[in-house]
Amino acid sequence: MAHFLFCSLDAALIGDIAWQVAEEGHDVRYYIEADSDQEIADGFVPKTDDWRGDLDWADVVIFDDIWVGSDIGTGEIAQELRAEGHAVVGGTPNTDALEEDRGYAMEVLEDHGVNTIEHHVFEDFDAGIKHVQENPAPYVIKPLGEVQNVKRLLYVGNEDDGSDIVDVLKAYKKAWGHRMKGFQLQRKVEGVEIAICGFFNGQEFIEPINFNFEHKKLFPGNIGPSTGEMGTSMFWAGRNELFAETLGKVEGWLADEGYVGSIDINCIVNEDGIYPLEFTPRFGYPTITLQEESFESETGQFFLDLANGRDPGLEVHRGYQIAVRVVLPPFPFDDEATYDENSRNAAVVFESDSREGIHIEDAKRVDGQWRVAGESGMPLVVTGKGETMQAARAQAYERIDDILIPNRYYRDDIGERWVDGDGDRLQAWGYLGPQA
Repeated sequence: MAHFLFCSLDAALIGDIAWQVAEEGHDVRYYIEADSDQEIADGFVPKTDDWRGDLDWADVVIFDDIWVGSDIGTGEIAQELRAEGHAVVGGTPNTDALEEDRGYAMEVLEDHGVNTIEHHVFEDFDAGIKHVQENPAPYVIKPLGEVQNVKRLLYVGNEDDGSDIVDVLKAYKKAWGHRMKGFQLQRKVEGVEIAICGFFNGQEFIEPINFNFEHKKLFPGNIGPSTGEMGTSMFWAGRNELFAETLGKVEGWLADEGYVGSIDINCIVNEDGIYPLEFTPRFGYPTITLQEESFESETGQFFLDLANGRDPGLEVHRGYQIAVRVVLPPFPFDDEATYDENSRNAAVVFESDSREGIHIEDAKRVDGQWRVAGESGMPLVVTGKGETMQAARAQAYERIDDILIPNRYYRDDIGERWVDGDGDRLQAWGYLGPQA
């Protein structure tokens, strides 16, 4: 048995993994900084209100996100703790910057021989508008700095002359000019969107490698406002071409940084090449939940080995996996009155005794009753596995049918893109190696 200290210094995101590790018999303590999230994971995981006081107790410290404040992120804290001799899953200031500063991320990729899409960073809206007018094409607007977490501000252009991008930038200048201090314009590329994700132990990527497909829009068919994520589908494989041409090329840089944890790079892939879009130098959500569900090795031992620079010898489910986020009003928006009326403290009722594939996000357990917690309206993630993507989908949605929460909603098409042709295209283009 090992001692695990889980730390949420921004939003509470790692409760489910803490719960799974505790269920394996390890001694777990979970610290949550945000006042609004204090009750998340109550009844599932033992809590602490002094994470620094527990450092000497802990065998492993695990951070779930990179954001703390404008001057410091968890990467800086993790780096300091490693220097003091603690085993830590977390980043560094430079790896935090991969997400915070997209221009810097592209520079790192280019410096290591990774192909990138044409991109330009602007601090002035008028300069960005002028660039599009002088170089008409479809673009993607990606906000930088603090507002990049406002997912609805990411805009993917549709017009070949860039006229919709110009209109959106003019609107953003009026509505967000006081907060959006910069943005990246990235040339739009058509193809299959896929994220290559690896676990790094401070020295190298461990195998197998994870390949996942994000579903960021609120509604089926990939329409509606952007969310953090409505669901994920995935599989595991070896160091194929997708890995070799992306994460594989920055493996040495990550070793020099001493990075420990999950890192993924989201890409557009077509018959002409692999084009990175952005890094996630931390756990993804609900990606980590689905990854943990597909572990056939013990989760706690995996993180203990990872944080101490060892190869955990990870065994995973052979086949396909999907995760579906079950949400409540007003997700993905902030509206306290709507949340209070429709969602706060709502009961989660199960029609069967099984909890297989049921994972918590913003949930708590009170006298044995599962209830909604927090402020975000994201109580559960439901997963499924199978030898085919269709089988994984069927299992996940059967499990959702056994859950009753008033006013719940979710996407019913997670994994369909693979079935509808993404898998065939990636195979035809020669990017997929043998599965794990």
